[in-house]
Amino acid sequence: MLNIPLKNQKGFTLIEIIAVLVILGILAAVAVPKYLSMADEARKKAAQGAIAEIKGRLSSVQGKYMMINSGTPPTNAVLLTAATNAMGYGSSGNFVNVGGDFVLTVSGEPIQISVTSVSGTTLSPAVNGNFSAAQ
Repeated sequence: MLNIPLKNQKGFTLIEIIAVLVILGILAAVAVPKYLSMADEARKKAAQGAIAEIKGRLSSVQGKYMMINSGTPPTNAVLLTAATNAMGYGSSGNFVNVGGDFVLTVSGEPIQISVTSVSGTTLSPAVNGNFSAAQ
């Protein structure tokens, strides 16, 4: 057999491959926790957005109520009942599920809004907000 030595052999040494794997491991150890904290922060921001939406709906219902009732502001109880009926959530207002993405509790004096879950992930602690009818 003809035994010709190969010229220009190219490739990576074992040490080079191990060095790259170590660098990738360090990057993964730093990036994964950062990604998870960003996902939690995004859920909290989505919950704050849902609270802002409910406050906007309550404000809209309050304005409509005052226009119908010669400028008389509603009480929080009246506003909560009118708002939950207007939003199609029933008369209790104690449990509201917006599009299946948020689990909200809307109740009390002043009206308390609490988001406990976003896209099936429970928030700990829940994100809260308040709304009071203008007196």
